[in-house]
Amino acid sequence: MVELITALSNNFGVFMMLMIFAVILTTTVVRAVVTIASTNTRERSRREIAAYIAEGSITPDQGERLLKTAVNGKDSSC
Repeated sequence: MVELITALSNNFGVFMMLMIFAVILTTTVVRAVVTIASTNTRERSRREIAAYIAEGSITPDQGERLLKTAVNGKDSSC
């Protein structure tokens, strides 16, 4: 245990750089997963609306309005 503490104190700069890199890497991966999940959900909704239009449950105008509806304050109509 003493050897570990000594090694850490001797290489504190390297340790801090590794920790910063780990935080940046983790943040990047989490953001990518969230973006992929969000895009997947949006596209699934678009396909469902298209299916409703195709079967005649809703009109194309209603489908267009649904696609243009803002989600979380952002316009989802790319």
